Amino acid sequence: MKKELKIFDKPETVTRFLLVFYGSLLGLLMVDFFIQKHADFPWEEVPGFFAAYGFISCVAFIFIAKGIRLIVKRKEDYYD
Repeated sequence: MKKELKIFDKPETVTRFLLVFYGSLLGLLMVDFFIQKHADFPWEEVPGFFAAYGFISCVAFIFIAKGIRLIVKRKEDYYD
């Protein structure tokens, strides 16, 4: 029985999808330079601030979650 290929099983499709995805991210970052902002704080007017803030927050959440896991993790034979 031959397995039917799905849309993301082909490496060319995945590569094309990633190129479009990263291109759209880069395009949105470039548009940020030309949009007038109505910021409440001065650092919000820096181009790319929210992209950098989101990336740093995501990385921080990952490290915080790993730290919490070390605190609440049980030994392998805890229920034995």
